[in-house]
Amino acid sequence: MTKDAHVSHAPDAFVVIAEFVVKEGLLDAFLSHAMDDAQHSLSDEVDCLQFDVLRTSDSGNGVLFYEVYRSKTAFETHLETPHVQWFRSILAKHVAAERPVRMLTRS
Repeated sequence: MTKDAHVSHAPDAFVVIAEFVVKEGLLDAFLSHAMDDAQHSLSDEVDCLQFDVLRTSDSGNGVLFYEVYRSKTAFETHLETPHVQWFRSILAKHVAAERPVRMLTRS
C-alpha cells in the first residue's frame, strides 16, 4: 500500500524491512493483524509513505514488511503509536522467529 507513488519514491526516505516466521496455523490471523497495522500506519501517520505486507517465497509462513518513512525520526514516531504497541503485543503469540530488522536510506 502506498499513499502516493510519487511521494513513496522520495529520495532520502527511510526504509525499514522486517521479517517474521509465523507459527503454524496462525498465518491468517497474523496477516490480518499485519494489514491492520499497515492501514493504520498509512492513514494515521502523515510521514509513513508506504507499508507493504508481503509473503516470502522461502518459507510458507514467512512474512516481510517493507515500510517507507519520510525520515528516521518519522519511523521512531511510528514505533510509539498505539497501533504499533498493540501489534507488538500479539507478536509472541503469533511469531516463531523474527529476523533482524534492516534499515536503509534511499539515495
